[in-house]
Amino acid sequence: MNFHNPLMPLLIWRLKHINDNNFTLIIAGFVGILAGLAAVALKTTVHLIEQILQNNVEVTGWKYLWVFYPVIGILLTVFIAKYLLQDSTGHGISKVLYAISKRSSIIRKTRMYSNMLTSAITVGFGGSAGLEAPIVVTGSAIGSNLARLAHLDYKKRTLMIGCGAAAAVSAIFNSPIAGVIFAVEVMLTDVTINKFIPILIASVCGQLMSLILLGDDILFSFKLTEGFSAWSTPFYLILGLCCGAASVYFTRMLSRTEDGIHKIKKPPLRALLGGLSLGLLLLLFPSLYGEGYHMVINLLKGAPNSLFEYNYFTDLFGTTDQWFVPLSLLCLIFIKPIATGLTLGAGGSGGIFAPSLYMGGLVGFLVGLIFQWIYPEAPVNLSHFTLVGMCGVMSGVLHAPLTAIFLIAEITSGYLLFVPLMLVSAISYVTVTYFEKHSIYMRNLIKRGDIVINDRDKMVLNKISLKKMIEKDLLTIAPEATLNELIPLVKKSTRNIFPVVNEDGAFKGVITLDNIREIMFDESQRNHVTINTLMTQVPTHVSSYDNMQTVMNKFEISHAWNLPVIDDGKYIGFLSKSRIFNTYRTHLIRQTKE
Repeated sequence: MNFHNPLMPLLIWRLKHINDNNFTLIIAGFVGILAGLAAVALKTTVHLIEQILQNNVEVTGWKYLWVFYPVIGILLTVFIAKYLLQDSTGHGISKVLYAISKRSSIIRKTRMYSNMLTSAITVGFGGSAGLEAPIVVTGSAIGSNLARLAHLDYKKRTLMIGCGAAAAVSAIFNSPIAGVIFAVEVMLTDVTINKFIPILIASVCGQLMSLILLGDDILFSFKLTEGFSAWSTPFYLILGLCCGAASVYFTRMLSRTEDGIHKIKKPPLRALLGGLSLGLLLLLFPSLYGEGYHMVINLLKGAPNSLFEYNYFTDLFGTTDQWFVPLSLLCLIFIKPIATGLTLGAGGSGGIFAPSLYMGGLVGFLVGLIFQWIYPEAPVNLSHFTLVGMCGVMSGVLHAPLTAIFLIAEITSGYLLFVPLMLVSAISYVTVTYFEKHSIYMRNLIKRGDIVINDRDKMVLNKISLKKMIEKDLLTIAPEATLNELIPLVKKSTRNIFPVVNEDGAFKGVITLDNIREIMFDESQRNHVTINTLMTQVPTHVSSYDNMQTVMNKFEISHAWNLPVIDDGKYIGFLSKSRIFNTYRTHLIRQTKE
């Protein structure tokens, strides 16, 4: 890709007049500005789509028309992603983490706008997902590609990805501290002070773009009027356990729903059935429509009945029973991850930020309501419990307790609830990690071996590209060939290994100079001795699809220094343990210096 030509004079001037550290800060500022603009554009577009669709309901008079909108949105998303953008949907943050781990922090240029477009359609048409993950992917892609344009190395590209993610969260929530912490806690595994400053600058620039263009029009905010009472601590302890349990349920049910709908192999059919299933859930619980932040605001205002406006069954039977609200809240808690799983699994584009916050608000409000019923004199504030519940479930689902704490603290424009936020977040995080060691973003990547944490040796091995290690310059010979036919190859080759491969490309064995040293100069035997009588078998083989940890385990067990690479029965090349060790040492030295 020809990135350097247009800006080459500027880059040369930069090398002469601006040192690397200052240049990194400048690029971080630009990344923050662009990510902030992207967040504003996405938020504005989604609100415009929602307004147009709502006006359509009012004009046509079809009261339940909005139930069918998600089907249209998911079908459009699948068509655009598959046929126009040629990209995949789903959990975008996982793709960013994969790019950091396996693609040298290089993210496709199309991701600077593809996730914005598809998520705007999915969520704008009522898909039960959030906008935060798509805008984080967009910001990360902007950071990666701007870093490539400026010819920054891998470490600085990774840093710019963190800057883009921080600016995106900062702009969409108007919370710069939470943006910084999210980048550090979720996107980047190791942060030093010299990395921290660019992320701060990007986060501030992202928030400034949001403030300039949108003012206070953020996703939601709430002003605290009461402080925290120490007497309510036992109630928050129980809330923390409930949030942890809800986080485990959300994580597992979301994954099972996605896995279940992925069994439908045809994308259009999967999108249609998933969208119709989601529409049925919306008919029962309309508050599942879209992000759901307006419903969270109603909970904070103490108006839970608004969750059931335009509900088919409430229209029929009403909401006079005192058990209706708590039972409906409980049903919503159980159904929310299913609705989100249907949205994402069917091919929609979105994230789990908003669903986790929505579910946490429901859990907090319901637990507080139960406490008030059991003990009317309890020092329980339903708005506080709603906010703290949001923090607890987000902490558990994302495995990001600090991000959750500071996000809610900034949204409430103060730190009056800081103690219960810390308490509930910690309890929820400890509870969920007992059952689920890794977040939704990391679990599948770790299972596939695409990313490694807390193991320096595996982390360095994971940086090595197996396909680049395969040696394909070894000269092959057929098993039925004679020793006389091998002699010219020995003269021509600089290697002492000759793979034996038949006419179908299947690997049969290996010939080394040690196998033929004694008879290769005996002219009387050259034409009579065939290769298949001289070759030796290898103890094992590897595949180009194996991860490096598996490859090194095979070297360790077999005690071999060279192993053939065989894919689908076909010989591909050889792997040399010494070459892998040299590459490993190079990566380790580079990582230590950086």
